[in-house]
Amino acid sequence: MRASLIQIAVEEGESVENRRVRVGALVREQAGADLVVLPELWTTGAFAYELFGSEAEPLEGPTYEAMAKAASDAGVWLHAGSIPERDPDGPLYNTSLVFSPSGELAAAYRKIHRFGFDKGEAVLMGAGSELVTVRLPETTLGLATCYDLRFPELFRGLVDAGAETLVLPAGWPERRRSHWTLLAQARAVENQSFVLACGTAGTHAGVPQAGHSIVVDPWGEVLAEAGAGEEVLTVEFDPTRVAATRDQFPALKDRVLGLERPQRTG
Repeated sequence: MRASLIQIAVEEGESVENRRVRVGALVREQAGADLVVLPELWTTGAFAYELFGSEAEPLEGPTYEAMAKAASDAGVWLHAGSIPERDPDGPLYNTSLVFSPSGELAAAYRKIHRFGFDKGEAVLMGAGSELVTVRLPETTLGLATCYDLRFPELFRGLVDAGAETLVLPAGWPERRRSHWTLLAQARAVENQSFVLACGTAGTHAGVPQAGHSIVVDPWGEVLAEAGAGEEVLTVEFDPTRVAATRDQFPALKDRVLGLERPQRTG
């Protein structure tokens, strides 16, 4: 299976519309890949909080339309990163979109864990509540976004739902890049899954981004890693290694905590 992670640079001076056009062209250039992944909130920048309200769009808004067309033109599965979604009946959400090679919406995931510690995203956006997986011909994707990476119970829930490849778009800050790499490898090892983590480059509202998108195998080995700037990270991996790893080293079968068990009272 061939995956391309497009590490988009989000910089001041480029309009959201121009960035949509540019990113659509980058997606089309990945024709021949099985899966293309974009970062979190690449239309605005993950730390550009002041733009969330003005640039928020309905689920089937301009980014949806542009990315659906790009996926169809390239003939790829496209995880289009996330957008600031405006729900007409509720708050904003940090929502990821996944399109099939025909351009149909295959899944939408509203980010569950909001970053900000009572400011920024944590107060400007609502929290999602549903775990989302997407079945591809080669593997089942489990969807998560950026700050979700710090919450292992989410990923264990995705694995319980059948996920074999964990896909995570992010706008991760450069000052915590060591956490990014460490946690991506940890999520791969503990869930015996591939992890495809796609970050942004550039500077969002004065916050330098980590870049360094990364692909990790079920043993925690880094298969590919990007640098700090805008680039396309392409890697080939064998999804059948997930089942082989889980069979060879069946640690998931020895789980005790987190499983539903009869409760004793006394």
